[in-house]
Amino acid sequence: MIPFEDKKLSIKEWPEDERPREKVLRNGVSTLSKSELLALLIGSGNVDESAVSLMKKVLASCNDSISELSKLTIDDLCRFKGIGQAKAIAIVAACELWKRRKDDDFDKDFVVRSSRDVYNYMYPLMCDLTVEECHVLMLNNRNKVIDRIKVGSGGYTATVVDVRCIMREALLKRATSMIMCHNHPSGSLKPSKEDDELTRNVASACKVMNIRFLDHIIFTDGNYYSYKDERGV
Repeated sequence: MIPFEDKKLSIKEWPEDERPREKVLRNGVSTLSKSELLALLIGSGNVDESAVSLMKKVLASCNDSISELSKLTIDDLCRFKGIGQAKAIAIVAACELWKRRKDDDFDKDFVVRSSRDVYNYMYPLMCDLTVEECHVLMLNNRNKVIDRIKVGSGGYTATVVDVRCIMREALLKRATSMIMCHNHPSGSLKPSKEDDELTRNVASACKVMNIRFLDHIIFTDGNYYSYKDERGV
């Protein structure tokens, strides 16, 4: 028997107990699949497939990963038959809310004990980025996070960071130590010459200001490189 969502029927033509909205009202939103949740956002599919079938196709192109879906642009989504700008914007907006929900979960009382701690702490923020960003964790004398500040954002292979801005933020936050983090969207863990130079410059500035520079960590999707672990900073 062909599942209703795979037939060329509008959702309104499905049996009531198969419709996403009715399933939410009857059993709760947690019972819906990813494709059904996304189908609620776009409302309709195209002449050949339902909204659920269409979103199954979109998710399949992202390895069924919401994280990968959140990296798609409006233009990327509009390449799928049946998704115009309005539907694409709805999907992008939902993904942005998901990202911000993760950002709300950050614990500013977090105590850093290792590079792995930093990676686990920052990974939700860094894992979905499609361009390079640089963030700094400001810490107190007990290595508790005071604040997390984005100090640079750039392209696919580099980001511009002003060391003076980092030091200004450290002084304003009265930080006694700091850890720098940035991502490599390419997936490469190898530090670049620019990464090495930035690390030296920030470490040197911290020494002048009597602030401990604890580490510089490079993030990829699933792994990290720690200057402290590998080079002793």
